[in-house]
Amino acid sequence: MAGIHPPPHDQRAHLLAIASALLVTVLWSSSWVLVRWGLDDEELAPLTFAGLRYGLAALVLIIAVSASRSRRNEIRRLDRRARVELLVLGVVFYALTQGAQFVAIDSQPAATTSLVLSLTPLFVGVASARSLGERPAPRQFTGSGLIVVGAVVYFAGDLGATAIGLTAAIIGLGANVGGSLLGRNVNRSQSTSPIVVTTVSMSIGALLLVLAGLVVEGVPSITLRAGAIIAWLAIVNTAFAFTLWNLSLRRLSAIESAGINNTMLLQIAVLAWWFLDESPGWIGLVGIGVVSLGVFLTQLRRPPAST
Repeated sequence: MAGIHPPPHDQRAHLLAIASALLVTVLWSSSWVLVRWGLDDEELAPLTFAGLRYGLAALVLIIAVSASRSRRNEIRRLDRRARVELLVLGVVFYALTQGAQFVAIDSQPAATTSLVLSLTPLFVGVASARSLGERPAPRQFTGSGLIVVGAVVYFAGDLGATAIGLTAAIIGLGANVGGSLLGRNVNRSQSTSPIVVTTVSMSIGALLLVLAGLVVEGVPSITLRAGAIIAWLAIVNTAFAFTLWNLSLRRLSAIESAGINNTMLLQIAVLAWWFLDESPGWIGLVGIGVVSLGVFLTQLRRPPAST
């Protein structure tokens, strides 16, 4: 039909990347409910819980990569710079970010931790302009600001913060910002496949988490239900989800990926309302609306200049 044209290939690929990243955030948001069940109902220690989750996920990925000759060769061909980048990514994005989040969730309400982490897009937007050369459009800064405002409105009142929980959340925020920038820098070159990036970096971070858990919390006692929670988190919400996330980073800018990641604030609120009886109330609904608008603005891309 005249006047109707299919979207360009790069636009379709960009939309697919956004959809993939959103699917990952749905899986990650459900993790907060499962983590709360594991910490409260099964009495799992936070670092041990995180270590078991990411350790099992890393094992699954190692098996998958080992079964592919091309992937094994790809790992062997990694140069020194690539190995160092993946090492740092593993320490920052897995060991620090995930470990700090588990400690924070265990020490204070999940809402408080989620509020602190909602600041990620704002800091990523500022940092990416300098470190990655991805200067956000003014509307994206506005969107990041609205995300922060909406988060504050949503969690207005007594947040139940604790010294340990707030400290861990702030550490998680800093590591999350650094991980977003490092992940984008590693993946945008497209020189290393997403599954190799995920496998190597996650294995490094998981090893550190397991060692920290054993030293600080000792050998865990795992029930059948706790084992099922850990297995689901490891295979679906971690091994699969992080690989898909790294794949989406090939198309998304740092502030876009951080903005999509921040939709978890809304998703966690809905899941907590449904599964944990934590109703947001009218003020919370207003906050959800403001955050939604902010996330939408961070996804608007500046149209290319005509030639």
